[in-house]
Amino acid sequence: MKKIMFTGGGSAGHVTPNLALMDKLRSKGWAIEYVGSETGIEKQIIEGLGTTPYHPIPSGKLRRYFDLKNFKDPFKVVHGVLKAYTLIRKQKPNLIFSKGGFVSVPVVLGGWMNRVPVIIHESDMTPGLANKLSIPFATKVCVTFEESLQHVSGDKAVHTGPPIREELFQGNAKKALQLCDFVSSKPVMLVMGGSLGSVKINQNVRDALEQLLPHFQIVHLCGKGNLDPAWDGRQGYRQFEYIQEEMRDVLALADVVVCRAGSNSIFELLALHKPMLLIPLSRQASRGDQILNAESFAAKGYSRVLEEEQLTPERLTSTVLEVYRDRDRYVSAMKKSNVRSSVDHIIALVEEQAKL
Repeated sequence: MKKIMFTGGGSAGHVTPNLALMDKLRSKGWAIEYVGSETGIEKQIIEGLGTTPYHPIPSGKLRRYFDLKNFKDPFKVVHGVLKAYTLIRKQKPNLIFSKGGFVSVPVVLGGWMNRVPVIIHESDMTPGLANKLSIPFATKVCVTFEESLQHVSGDKAVHTGPPIREELFQGNAKKALQLCDFVSSKPVMLVMGGSLGSVKINQNVRDALEQLLPHFQIVHLCGKGNLDPAWDGRQGYRQFEYIQEEMRDVLALADVVVCRAGSNSIFELLALHKPMLLIPLSRQASRGDQILNAESFAAKGYSRVLEEEQLTPERLTSTVLEVYRDRDRYVSAMKKSNVRSSVDHIIALVEEQAKL
């Protein structure tokens, strides 16, 4: 039987694109396994599906800054490589597909050691550290941005675009209205700080609620452990740690979205034609990939950008109101984009590289 092993984790952005491919491959008769960390969000998401065997392995974090954990985490990586190598040798997948994140490095190395073809997908304009380490051991590297081709040497890189979950196009706004106890006569603002949440975005949104609520009903995805009981029961405001199955309905309901600038999320919003206010992670807190993503979208007229350093409750309120006011212009630009889901393209590449 055809078998593919997926890996990727650390954030939902390293998992959800895999889901789009897994559904399609399963319908084509593939057996699917998933390798992730022992405690990451990928474990929660994949095990929650109840359809895919999940194999946890040790995973150290590859930090670009000084931390005492840097001295012991390399041993976790080595342990992870050994465990991945043994697992792959036992499961005998035809191909490994990696979406990135620190847990993917041992799996890619274990696949290379077992001579199993490896395909990597890079969402951002420039490869992250985990993918940089993995690319030399990969057979092919799929990229979302055409500009990314210059960052992968040789002939490994293939511009595929983003794998977008088909289910996102099947959202039901009426279901989301019931979920949130909202009315249909007032616009809805969706706030997403990423699967792990954003302390700064959460705080500024809550500090701006008195200014925002006269204009919008607000769905706030604030991340695990970031709920604020003080706002429970406030009419027009609903907060959730994380939404999975209902996400398509909430997206269908949203009139404007405030979010980080992770590639997977913003390409999904582009495909759904949702006006966006992007607040990318600052260079102090990241390698700057979200800033590049946001600048690219703003230059194409898909979104407005508010830098984290400029974020205040007042600035947030005025800017999101401007985005909503100009929503027709943003929607028009997004409709002219040639973005499409890369699911079929990537699956064709999988079948080609797996030599089936």
